[in-house]
Amino acid sequence: MSHTVDIPTELRSSLRKFRFARRSQGNAALVVKIDKNKLIMEEEEQYDEISIEELADELPANSPRYVVLSYELKHNDGRTSFPLVLVNWVPRTCEIKMMTLHASALIEFQNTADVNKVIEVRDGADGLTKEAIDAKLLS
Repeated sequence: MSHTVDIPTELRSSLRKFRFARRSQGNAALVVKIDKNKLIMEEEEQYDEISIEELADELPANSPRYVVLSYELKHNDGRTSFPLVLVNWVPRTCEIKMMTLHASALIEFQNTADVNKVIEVRDGADGLTKEAIDAKLLS
């Protein structure tokens, strides 16, 4: 398979550890960026016990990111689950070259992270809210 951006072994390992970490409360996130000069993905940051609003504030306003999110979801019947969600953070103010590079690597990253649900956020912090994620996951 041909690919435009490499996913290094260290990142694959980090994704695997993040995926299998046991969580009993709160949200956790692993943020990944693309180094456009080296054409590789890099782990930018990991957050534990972070609110969605805090996460939205931490993400750059003009640059795309992949965010693997372990989300604390409260169901209508009282259950709590922690689904893994891929937030495709692509603010409208991103440079076109980075948007294209980011889009070209999305499916490969999604497969590597082994995440089925993708939420695309193009409206910056206004588009990444608890209400928006709940609406997409509970529908």
